Amino acid sequence: MLFLVLAVFAIVPFRSYSQQISKEEMLFLTPLWKGERFADGRPKVSDDLLKRLKLVTHEEAWAVMKNKGFAYQYAEGWETINRDSVLVGRAVTATFMPGRPDIWKAIDDRGKKEGKRGQNSWPVDLLVKGDVYVADQFGAHIDGPTIGDNVANAIYAKTGNGIVYDGALRDISGLRELGGFTSFFASYHPSYHNPNPNALNTMLIGINRPTRIRSATAMAGDVVLGRDGAVAFIPAHLVEEVVKTSEVVRLRDLFGHERLREGKYSAGQIDARWSDDIERDFSQWLNTHIDKLPVPKEQIQELLKSRTW
Repeated sequence: MLFLVLAVFAIVPFRSYSQQISKEEMLFLTPLWKGERFADGRPKVSDDLLKRLKLVTHEEAWAVMKNKGFAYQYAEGWETINRDSVLVGRAVTATFMPGRPDIWKAIDDRGKKEGKRGQNSWPVDLLVKGDVYVADQFGAHIDGPTIGDNVANAIYAKTGNGIVYDGALRDISGLRELGGFTSFFASYHPSYHNPNPNALNTMLIGINRPTRIRSATAMAGDVVLGRDGAVAFIPAHLVEEVVKTSEVVRLRDLFGHERLREGKYSAGQIDARWSDDIERDFSQWLNTHIDKLPVPKEQIQELLKSRTW
């Protein structure tokens, strides 16, 4: 029966939308991800990891990615909505370019054959809960905004999240009324994107393809970490390592700070590589405080199993 189901699935291809990357290409470009995927092949990092990632700092995420050779996953200098909140979610990417009538018309005609209207809404149609809309709007400012309060409400209703948008937004006052719409954007301008083919501002070149967001490369299925005015795009296969590394650092910092306040160790002892005695003390501290620490109990137990003292 399982073979029959798989055979039927194999002969019924996933139907992609205009400008969307194919499932085969998605699988080809994300070979290191071995976990669950959406129907279109996009990596689906678990909700549990997304929740735990909200406590991760950029320093912790950057260090893990840099050590793995991922040097271009961080972009800074954004305007923000709800600056003190943290944005975490699975990336859906959109790539726009300056409008060119012949290319725009070819793309638009293909979309119309699929019953679609308005290119700027095509990526939004694909969003689901836990996603973050990540758009390369090439910094477009005057006559560039494709997101105002109407599109933003649609995005928020679908995802419960905000956006990373390298371009200008409009209707800022309306966007601020969406309490959970934690967003990072390039600028604000009251103008709007002109859909008239004779006065084009932008056109949609790709959905869920690799896209450049300032100095970073974002891929669909990456997990977005937006906080403190900056954004990181964490490859799906590195998210668990980023989270676990952050949790270990968090626990060691709590222990070290407590012991420093008690005067048990000097700053030099805590800042340097810990001695076996301090490591042993740390393990005992974890066991004693296991139900009171800001890390899941199961993760602490897993950490203790891997320790030799």
